Amino acid sequence: MSYILPFGFRYELRPFQTVSDQLSDWLTAQEKNSLVLLIDEYDAPLTSCLNNKTIFKEVRRALSAFYSVLKSNEGALRFAFITGITKFNKTSIFSELNNLSDLSLNVEYGTLLGYTYSETQKYFSGYLDNAASLLGISRGELTEELIKHYDGFCFERTAKEHVFAPWSMLNFLSSPRNGFVDYWFESGGKPSVLVEYLKSHALRHPEEYGREKSISLSTLSGSSDLENLSDLGLLTQAGYLTIKAVRYGDTVFLDYPNLEVKRAMAQLYMERLLDGKVAGQVGAGPIAKVLGEESAESVFHILNRLFLAIDYQNYPVKDEASLRAYVQVYFSGAGLEPKVEQHNAHGRSDLEVSVGERHWVFEFKVSYDGEKEEEILLDGISQMKARHYGEQGSSKELKRVVLVYSTPSRQFVKWKLLTA
Repeated sequence: MSYILPFGFRYELRPFQTVSDQLSDWLTAQEKNSLVLLIDEYDAPLTSCLNNKTIFKEVRRALSAFYSVLKSNEGALRFAFITGITKFNKTSIFSELNNLSDLSLNVEYGTLLGYTYSETQKYFSGYLDNAASLLGISRGELTEELIKHYDGFCFERTAKEHVFAPWSMLNFLSSPRNGFVDYWFESGGKPSVLVEYLKSHALRHPEEYGREKSISLSTLSGSSDLENLSDLGLLTQAGYLTIKAVRYGDTVFLDYPNLEVKRAMAQLYMERLLDGKVAGQVGAGPIAKVLGEESAESVFHILNRLFLAIDYQNYPVKDEASLRAYVQVYFSGAGLEPKVEQHNAHGRSDLEVSVGERHWVFEFKVSYDGEKEEEILLDGISQMKARHYGEQGSSKELKRVVLVYSTPSRQFVKWKLLTA
C-alpha cells in the first residue's frame, strides 16, 4: 500500500506551465501562515556566473521571478529566513519582497554566526580540559591559542562582539591531538564567489596583504551588483576580512580575523603571484624547513626559485615595499607568522620570523640598474648593525641576513649573514 503525503512541492513537466506557475498554484492551496521558508546561499546561482554577464542577467531574471511568486503568495508564509555571502541589490532580485529585514551588521544578531568566548568556556569546558591535557598545556594557554587561530570574526557595526568559527572549533575539539590545524578551506573558505570573481577581476594587489584596510560603513552595509562589487566588501562578506574597529562615524577598519584565515588569504595571494600555481610546484615549497634547519645560503636560493616563478608582468617588484610584501605572503602561506617593520629604539626591521629555535631578521635592498650591488649590500649591512635589528634579547638563535634584489635579473643577487 502506498501513501501520498499532502506536503511538499514537486515540479512536473507540463506543456505551457512553468515552474513558477506550478509553485504559485501550490502556494495558493496552502493554509495561511502554514509554511516556514529557509533559503541558504541564495546568491550561489549568481556568484557561480560572475564572469559571464549574459548568464548572470538571465539567472538574476529567473531569481526575481521566483521571489515575485513568493511575494504574491506571502499569506502562506509564516516566516522566511534567507542567507548568502554577497548582498546583491534588492531592486534587481528582491524588488517584490519589500518587507525583508536585513540582519547584516545588526548589533542584535552579532553573535548569531559563531561561538562567543563565554559560550566556549561554558558549553565546551570538558572538551577544553581534555584538549589541554592531551597537548600538555594549561587551560589558559589552550584558550590563547584557540583565540589566535579561530576567533576574531565580527558581524556587527559596533565591533564590540566577536566569535569563534564553529567549524574550526568543532574540528579542533574532536581531534585535539592534531594540534591547531587550519580548517578554513575545508569549511568552504574558498567560496565560488571568490573563484568566479578572480576569473574576470583582479583581487586587491598582494602588496596590500599586510597593510591596514578601511572601507566606509555605508559601502560595507550597502548592496552591490555585478558592475560595482567592492573587493574589500567581498572579502569581508566571504570571511577573509572582518571588522576590527569603527571610527570617525563611518570608517570601518578591516583585518584578518585570525591566524587561520590570514594564512588562507596568503595562499590565495600566492596563487595570484604564481599565476595559479602553488609554491611547491615551482620548487619553493619547504621554506619552513629551510628556515628551521638549513643555512642562509639555502634561504637565498629558495627565495630565488620563488621570485623567478612570479608572474612578473602583473606583479613586478617595484621597490623594497613590494619585495617585502611578496616574501611576507610567501612565509604566511607556508604557515609562518612573519612580522614586518618591527620597531626598536633605533629603527624598523624589514621582516622578522621565528621558526623553531631560530629567529630570522631580514633586510631587503633593491638594485634597479643591476649596478653597485656590492655597495648596496654593504649599505644594508651597515644599516642592520647601526639600528641593532633583532637585538631585543630573544632566547632563540639569531639569524640576521641582508639580501639584494636586482630588478633587471628579477632575482636576489647578493646576500650576507651577519655574525655576532
